[in-house]
Amino acid sequence: MTDAKPNTKPDLPDHLSTDPRSPFFNEAVLAHQIGIRFNGVEKTTVEEYCISEGWVRLPSGSKSKDRYGNPMIVKVAGKVEVYYV
Repeated sequence: MTDAKPNTKPDLPDHLSTDPRSPFFNEAVLAHQIGIRFNGVEKTTVEEYCISEGWVRLPSGSKSKDRYGNPMIVKVAGKVEVYYV
């Protein structure tokens, strides 16, 4: 018999960012695969989300860059659902 703990995952936060400079960056949560459904459509390019405020930040899709050389990000409002894959 082994005393192995079940693989528990941390609770998903209300606000999460993939940018390590953000105060909403959480490495423990991002170590697991997360699925994000926005307005009923699965999104794979989400940079940041907030469930309570109902928005996600997505790359704009153009080749435009901000002054730091990062792709331009667009904030879009709608219904956000987050889950572990």
